[in-house]
Amino acid sequence: MVSHIEENLFDFPDFRNKIAVFRDRNHAGEVLAEMLMMYKNTDAVVFAIPAGGVPVAAELAARLQISLEIAVVSKITLPWNTEAGYGAIAFDGTIILNEEMMQRLGLEESDIEKGIENTKIKVKRRIAEFQSGHASHKVSGRTAIIVDDGIASGYTMLVAVDALKKAGASQIIIAVPTAHFENIKQILPNVDAVYCANLRGGWSFAVADAYEFWSDVSEEEVIEILKGF
Repeated sequence: MVSHIEENLFDFPDFRNKIAVFRDRNHAGEVLAEMLMMYKNTDAVVFAIPAGGVPVAAELAARLQISLEIAVVSKITLPWNTEAGYGAIAFDGTIILNEEMMQRLGLEESDIEKGIENTKIKVKRRIAEFQSGHASHKVSGRTAIIVDDGIASGYTMLVAVDALKKAGASQIIIAVPTAHFENIKQILPNVDAVYCANLRGGWSFAVADAYEFWSDVSEEEVIEILKGF
């Protein structure tokens, strides 16, 4: 049963603070579909964040029988750690930076500029690769359901929210299989609702821990999945 934790935050209590609750990303999409059945056969649009969010979003969109689009966003990674980011860039050029993190790490202005430029190039390339037939972002006056395979820092999701607001979405809904509770709380004021099946707390958090089977999703896999839509 879906639990109403805060005014606009919903989860599955049976999954709370547990790991390995999903077999894989497809199973996570099935679970999210159970939480979002009120959007079945509506004009809502699912926006998948590539690459990991695409299998989740495809399963969700198929079960709800609604449109699937791609919201190309990418985190701006640290020069010495490509898994960690200090901001993100969206398909429309929107940029969000974690100023506190940048100052704490003492990032040089040249490193920041290089990171932003490299990320812009990546976003542009992925738009060309992924959005053939999925590039309209015709969401004005419609509900946008933004899907990723999990939320760690939240900056990738925040930049997607900003970009889709600018595109005219009437409502912004976030649907993610797993997320850290503290970072979800930072996102809540910016959206209409968040549906997260597996909320977790604690000092250590990894999106992958929510899944029994986890591997990186290749760009080739993303293109193959999108052929079904």
